Amino acid sequence: MSKHPVVEQLIEAHLVFLEQEFAQAETVQVELKQFYHWLCLQPLQHIWSFDVIYQLIEKQILNTPASSFLIEQIAEHISLALQHPLNDQTPIEAVISVNTIDSIAQYVSSKTEHRQRLIKTVVNNPAFSALITQLIQHSIQDYLDNSMMSKRVPGVGHFMKMGKSVLESVTDSNLNETIAHYLKKNVLKISQMSERVLNQHFDDDKLYHFQANIWHKVKLMPVSILRQYVEIQDLPKTVNFGHDIWDHIHQTPYLKQQVHDGVLAWYERNQARTFEQLLRDLNIDANLIENELSQLLVPILQKVIETGYLKQRTRIYLVKFYYSEKVTQLLNPER
Repeated sequence: MSKHPVVEQLIEAHLVFLEQEFAQAETVQVELKQFYHWLCLQPLQHIWSFDVIYQLIEKQILNTPASSFLIEQIAEHISLALQHPLNDQTPIEAVISVNTIDSIAQYVSSKTEHRQRLIKTVVNNPAFSALITQLIQHSIQDYLDNSMMSKRVPGVGHFMKMGKSVLESVTDSNLNETIAHYLKKNVLKISQMSERVLNQHFDDDKLYHFQANIWHKVKLMPVSILRQYVEIQDLPKTVNFGHDIWDHIHQTPYLKQQVHDGVLAWYERNQARTFEQLLRDLNIDANLIENELSQLLVPILQKVIETGYLKQRTRIYLVKFYYSEKVTQLLNPER
C-alpha cells in the first residue's frame, strides 16, 4: 500500500488533535460525565445477560485458584495491621462503638428459644455428659484426698484415708469405679439439672448484663491485646489453612450451585433496574464520576500521551480508516 501525502497529513493532524483534546482535564471530565449519563439510562438486561455475568464469576472466581502471591500479601497485611504502633495507644472502645455492642447484647439476649435449644443440644451431647461426669468424679476424689478438715485437724487425714479404704472394701470395688458407676446411672438427671442451671444462669436479663460486664472489662484495653491471641509468626500457616479450605470448596458442585442460584436470584430481581440504580447501590453517583474518578484517570491519560501510546494505538485505526476504499474515493473523486 503506497502512502498518500494528504492522507498522511490528515492522520498526523488527527493524532495531534486527539492528544491536545485528551491532555485537558476538562475533556476527561466531560466525557466521563456524558458516558455516565448514558450508562445510567440503560437497564441491566439490555447490556448483560445472566449467562454472561455468571460465566465471568465462574471463570474468574470459582475456576481460578488464588495465587501464592495473593496469599502472602493477605498474611503480610494482617501482620502489619496487628503490629501497627497505633494498637498500643488505641483502646478497643475507640474502634468499636458502644452502641453496636449494646445492640448486639440486646439481640443475643432476646433470642431465648434459640439459646435454650442450643443449651439443650450441648448438655445432651455424650461429650458434655462425659466431661461433667469426669469433673464431678475428680471433685469428689479431690475432696476425699484433700479435705479441708484433714488439713486443719491433726490425725483426721489419716482417718479420711482409712475411711476411703474401708469404703472401698465395703463396696468391694475401687472407689473411682463406684463413683463413675453412680454418675453413669444418673447421667440423665445430671444433664437435666445442668440444663436447668444454665437456663437460669443465662436468662435474658442475666445474659445481657453478662455481655455488658465483659464489655466494661475490655473496652479500655488496647487493641494490641489481640496479639495475645494471634501468633504473628504463624500467620503464613493459618492464612494458608483458610486458602486450603477455599481452594477445595470453590471447586465443589455445592458452591457452584449456590453461586449460580444466588446470582440468578440477584439478576431476576435487578434486571429491569437501570445502571444508575445499580451504581447507587455501590455509592457511585455523578459526583464520584466527575470528581474522584476523573482525578484518577487524568494522570493515566497524561502518561498514555507522554509515552506515545495513544499515538501508537490510534494510528493503527486511523490508517485503516483513511486508506479504506470509501475514504480513498472521497479524497480522489476523479478515480
